[in-house]
Parts: sequence; C-alpha cells; structure tokens
Amino acid sequence: MEKVVSFLSSLLGGGRGGEEPAGEPEATVASILIYPIKSCRGVSVPQAPVTSFGFRWDRQWLVVNARGRPCTQRVEPKMALIEVELPPEAFDEGWQPTPDSCLVIRAPGMDTLKVPLAAERPTLDNVSLWEWSGSAYDEGTEAAEWFSAYFGKPSRLVRFKEETEIRPTDPNYAKGYKITFTDCFPFLIASQGSLDALNELLKEPVSINRFRPNILVDGCHPYSEDLWKTLKINTLTFEGVRLCYRCKVPTIDQERGIFGTEPTETMLTFRSGEVIRPSDKNKKRVYFGQSLVCKESVSAKDKGRIVKVGDPVYVLQTYPSSNEAPA
Repeated sequence: MEKVVSFLSSLLGGGRGGEEPAGEPEATVASILIYPIKSCRGVSVPQAPVTSFGFRWDRQWLVVNARGRPCTQRVEPKMALIEVELPPEAFDEGWQPTPDSCLVIRAPGMDTLKVPLAAERPTLDNVSLWEWSGSAYDEGTEAAEWFSAYFGKPSRLVRFKEETEIRPTDPNYAKGYKITFTDCFPFLIASQGSLDALNELLKEPVSINRFRPNILVDGCHPYSEDLWKTLKINTLTFEGVRLCYRCKVPTIDQERGIFGTEPTETMLTFRSGEVIRPSDKNKKRVYFGQSLVCKESVSAKDKGRIVKVGDPVYVLQTYPSSNEAPA
C-alpha cells in the first residue's frame, strides 16, 4: 500500500500549462503496434504511415458473427491467440499490394490462413460495431470457414470499406476525424514508465499487450501521458482527446487467452476515477493511456505522414492535472 500512496502525488499533480516551444523531448517512441484484425494479436513495426483513419492497416479487419455483430476478446478471449502477419513492406509509405500480397493468420490447432490483400471482394451489408452500422468487404468462404471452426460457431472476416463508409469519432471529444474498426479514436498512446510503475505493484507483471496501445513511448515519468494535450512526433501534431478507460480486456492473459482479475483489481486502488478524477461521476472506471487524433490526418497531403520507432516526442501543451483532462 505504501507504493500506491507514493504514486498519488504524481498522478494528481500538474504539468506545464499553456503552449511552449518544443525544447527537449519529453519521451521517445519505443514501439509502434498495429492490430490488423480487431481483438487479435498486434504486430510491432519499425514505422507506420498515418492515413485519414489512423495508422495504415490498424483494425482494418473485423470478425463478425452470423448477425454481423463484432467478435472481440470481451466475449471470445481466445482471440488473443490469433497471430497476424503483413508483408514488411506494407508499412512503407506509398506501398500498394500486389496480387501475391496476403494477410497471414495463424492460431493454435489451425492451418495457416492467407487472405489476399488485392483481391476483389463482395460487399456484406448489416455489419455493425457499437454505434455504427454499414457495409464491409466480405473476405470470403475460406476465411469464414476458418474462423467458424476456430470459434465453433458461424463467423466471417470482413474488411472496412474505406471508399464508401464513414465512422466518425465522438464529436464531443474530436470533431471531424474518422476511424475504421477501432473502438473510439484513431490512436492510443501509453508509456513504458506507466507500465513499469504498475508492475511494481503486481505480484505477476503484465506486458503492454494487455493495454493494446498504438504508440508506446519511453523516457517519461509514469502516467505523464495523462496530461499531454498537444504533442509533436516527427512532423505530425497529435492532440490528446480522452483518457482511456479500460474494459475487461486488460484482465485477459494474452499468452493463454483466459480471464483473470489483474491488473484491474490493483489499478482500482490508484488509477480509478475516484483517485485520479475526483470530480468525475465515473468513480470505478480505471484509466491507462490516452486516446489521440492527428491533425494532419484530415489533410489531402499523403507524403511525410509517418511515425518511426526512435522519434522524439515533444510535448507542446499539457492539461493542469488528470482531473481536468477529458475522460
């Protein structure tokens, strides 16, 4: 408990208010993580182009049931065991798939599935994800049979139809941005310092894959990313739009695909709304990481919008405290 108390001053403390010159970087991009199929394992990449929907390939695919509703780890924790692979060059700027380019999918006890990236696909209507419903590309019978066999019930793999479908972000937090099959916002940032601080309190340390960020940074104080309002990475400007409150996915062992109680049980003692956001009505939510949007993602420019491992992170503007950050 003493360790918990020792963190509270930093969690509720202030940051630099107002806009300042970049100066020294606050952190460095340590990892970039892309999750091509929603709720399946992510891939760590050295760089990722930014599109109008977020990082290219991130949550571009979704597994749906017979009614077109999403399958996620919240209900199917064994999705954590599904590995995906894209061609390494898929994360180069301007790369376009060839007829031989595939999304490769593997899972325990299953044959390898290859889904062509450039094939023509039929459209499946009545696909829905939380507040959105629309049409998506159907990845076909072979993929449907593979996922149906893995889950033991009718399932299909669909791909977001960027040409015609629009899923806007919540305009109360970020107006004018759009996403594919992510939950709420295009990017999620977290820090290694925050993970290390959490693991000091746990009997069994957890990996960052429990929290599924897109950008993992290192070199900053634990939970300082809570306060980042405006930051610069490479030539791109990101805005912090909402602290990320966590569902039960962080309690799923990503190596075994089974539920537990940690780290949420411990996080309730020092990362709940009751502790870090005392004016908030959501007392029992726990927070880890912050959702971002990228200002340049809405422009017509298609060159130079890229984030790389090793990029410095400059914090230009902060919120005074976590209690005043949007959540």
